[in-house]
Amino acid sequence: MVKIGTLNLKNRFLLAPMLEPNDIAFRLLCKKCGCGLVFTGMTNPQNKKEQILEDKPAMQIFANNTKDIKNFIKKYDKSVSLWDFNLGCPSKLSKKLQHGAFLQKNIEEVKTILSEIRTSTEKPCTVKLRKSKYSIEIAKLAETLGFNAIIIHPRTIEQGYSGNPDYKFAIELKSNVKIPVIYSGNVNEKNVNKILKDFDFVMIGRYAIGNPNVFSKLTNKRIRIDFFDYLKLAKKYNLTYRQIKFQAMNFTKDKVNAKEIRRELINAKNIEEIEKIYVNFGNL
Repeated sequence: MVKIGTLNLKNRFLLAPMLEPNDIAFRLLCKKCGCGLVFTGMTNPQNKKEQILEDKPAMQIFANNTKDIKNFIKKYDKSVSLWDFNLGCPSKLSKKLQHGAFLQKNIEEVKTILSEIRTSTEKPCTVKLRKSKYSIEIAKLAETLGFNAIIIHPRTIEQGYSGNPDYKFAIELKSNVKIPVIYSGNVNEKNVNKILKDFDFVMIGRYAIGNPNVFSKLTNKRIRIDFFDYLKLAKKYNLTYRQIKFQAMNFTKDKVNAKEIRRELINAKNIEEIEKIYVNFGNL
């Protein structure tokens, strides 16, 4: 048993926050496969859409000011395991609205937001950072404010999700704080054990897309998830056809005839056609 603040976790393998892949069905499958903690994708506290949180995930929020943060946390505090603040997103929208990684340069606003989060909940709190000249300062600030862990993705805004993560920078950041540091960026089955020698937890993101089974492999669980396991949950939670089709594409990853299957999925018009394609290909 390991901990982030007061939160007990079964292991050190976490599902990284990803905006589109991390729907409730996918998160539940990752938990079933042994994932220690699943994160939601970035969520705006001003979003009025009801959140589906039956899996009690870590909730990641983003903002460029404190508006509605306290009310949002109050509404969902009992339904989540942990609160995370995103200071890592490098998207064009984040640049336009000056949130995510682009907010890092505004240290005073970051301090105000982190203080608002920390005083709004007794649950563990984390902050996800991307490499910048401000990120070590913010990590130390978060620790001072009572945050329970730092997540570091050691690529710059300019790199996006390409190029090599700066592992040495992540090590340097860890040496500057006493709270746990969670490593994120190109984590997979081959390097995870090495990373866990240097960091307290690892986040698995893109490698887990369409592949919840990575967690069963890492935790030695005799479970194998396929697309129909996802589809069953997607129907239960009334996920949109667009989302189901998106995940159907994801579940073809690294499979035999993946390109051919995706070509057929592109032309699918409804869930029944998606099911038929998967049946015809032996559910991969």
